[in-house]
Amino acid sequence: MPVDTLLALPRWVYLGLSAGAFVSLCVAATFFVATRLFPDGNDERGSYRSTETRRRAEIRQYLDAIDERFTENAAISGRTVAFYLPRREVAVTFDARTFYDLESAPMHTILVEHEMPGIALGHRLPFETPDVSFGSDTDDEEDDTEHRARRRDLHPAETAYAVLGLPAGADADDVQRAYRERVKEVHPDHSGDEEEFKRVREAYDTAKQHAS
Repeated sequence: MPVDTLLALPRWVYLGLSAGAFVSLCVAATFFVATRLFPDGNDERGSYRSTETRRRAEIRQYLDAIDERFTENAAISGRTVAFYLPRREVAVTFDARTFYDLESAPMHTILVEHEMPGIALGHRLPFETPDVSFGSDTDDEEDDTEHRARRRDLHPAETAYAVLGLPAGADADDVQRAYRERVKEVHPDHSGDEEEFKRVREAYDTAKQHAS
């Protein structure tokens, strides 16, 4: 009988099984506590996904505003793109690898950054687009101003003011206040981007020299 066989086993077998179960439980508990105390960065990746969701909504809104037909999550040449404009043969992706894989495909592929406002897509499309505007929060309006500034070959001072979210000709006090606010948003110590932080500092140096 199986029960008799189990009862006949030496005591050390039971002790070994009990010790193994106890050690396994301790290891599992250690991993559980460690993941809480030392996160592996999944929150940051989750932030990127959240930003992409937001930008997708803005791009969708922009394409609707210019009356451009599109398909989301379209399969193109073995890759999946965020948006595909079949009438124009234009693909839009957030993924750099997908962008490079589609370089040889018979279409125009656009790589968009997560920080790019949806309305700024119009500057990258390979066809004429109507001027449209739609509601967005303050951050998006500032981002769009920066993109327009970078695309119009503005005077360095005007570009610097745009980066700081200021109108051209702002005085020194306004430049100082705007710089402090922007630094809080982009400083690497506050989970900001190093490149953006450098750009804000350069803009501050330029704007300071031309402040009224």
